[in-house]
Amino acid sequence: MTPRSVLNRPRGTTATGLGPYPPARMQNLKGLILSGGAGTRLRPITHTSAKQLVPVANKPVLFYGIEALVAAGVTEIGIVIAPETGGEIREAVGDGSALGASVTYIPQEAPLGLAHAVLTAEEFLGDSPFVMYLGDNLLRDGITDLVAAFREHEPEALIMLTRVPEPQHYGVAELDGNRVVRLVEKPSEPPSDLALVGVYMFKPSVFAAAKAIDPSPRGELEITDTIQRLIDEGAKVEHHLVKGWWKDTGQLADMLEANRLVLEDIVPVNDGELIDSTVEGRVRIAAGARVERTAIRGPAVIGAGARIADAYIGPYTAIGEGCELVGSEIEHSILLRGAKVRNLASRMEASLLGRDVSVTSSDGLPKTIRMMVGDSSELTLP
Repeated sequence: MTPRSVLNRPRGTTATGLGPYPPARMQNLKGLILSGGAGTRLRPITHTSAKQLVPVANKPVLFYGIEALVAAGVTEIGIVIAPETGGEIREAVGDGSALGASVTYIPQEAPLGLAHAVLTAEEFLGDSPFVMYLGDNLLRDGITDLVAAFREHEPEALIMLTRVPEPQHYGVAELDGNRVVRLVEKPSEPPSDLALVGVYMFKPSVFAAAKAIDPSPRGELEITDTIQRLIDEGAKVEHHLVKGWWKDTGQLADMLEANRLVLEDIVPVNDGELIDSTVEGRVRIAAGARVERTAIRGPAVIGAGARIADAYIGPYTAIGEGCELVGSEIEHSILLRGAKVRNLASRMEASLLGRDVSVTSSDGLPKTIRMMVGDSSELTLP
């Protein structure tokens, strides 16, 4: 059946942008960050917080995306938000000026696919080419090279690809030489190991292509189907291979790995107070933090106002603002703002504690563990 949007397209126009849209002005490049996902794979953290605001190395994941756009010269940014978490994202980002951007918020009433998010932002984007960046993704080397290639070659779409060990979990590209010929969303038999990274660049012709596709079996307008529509109509679609690491931080293991990768590159700074403590490796201690009788092995970060005493902090650990760590050992973990860990008999590792979570062990006998645990939590105890 021919989609109704194709029947309504003006005669003589195609999804390649030869019709109602004027030529794209490459100098007026806008940014579109998608931050509307529910974050079900990071529950219970995302029961009370947007997944894009969960911190990596004590900075919200979303901020890395905004900074990557700004570094590439893209400062006019729209952020697609969901009703449930939009308020929190607005509060965290504000008007974007603190990050060097001018931010417009675009509500999306339901998560109906990446292409649906693009259509939701059509009024904001207008006839400008744009970068679409998934708000829970991290790219080590940013997108400056990608933006430069897009400006130079001016394709209708430019996609980023990276080789992955299990491509069936991603959108996958099939190439013929250097040409993109097919995109498939989460295929059971992947045509290659080249997965789509969560950064895309488009000219406004993408709107007509998105309106011309039907929802996928999961009820969403897929961005892979949209780009495939452009390919099928003869549009110029280019690809760019990611050279550094890329992480989708949608799951705990990926979040911890992203934290590890970012911490590998930190510059050591000590603006806090160290008392009878030792520091090895790259460690960043924020102003107002107090560390007593503690051994720290970096890379690690300790947030402002944190209180650490009689403890051990191992590599790849991020301790947020106002956290407390007393009489305990921790490594390869993330503690969000205000979390408290006291008197644990065993080392905590590969863990993510939410805001104001308290994990303690009682003094004296009998030995007990006290906790309050939310839905979908996972605990492993000695």
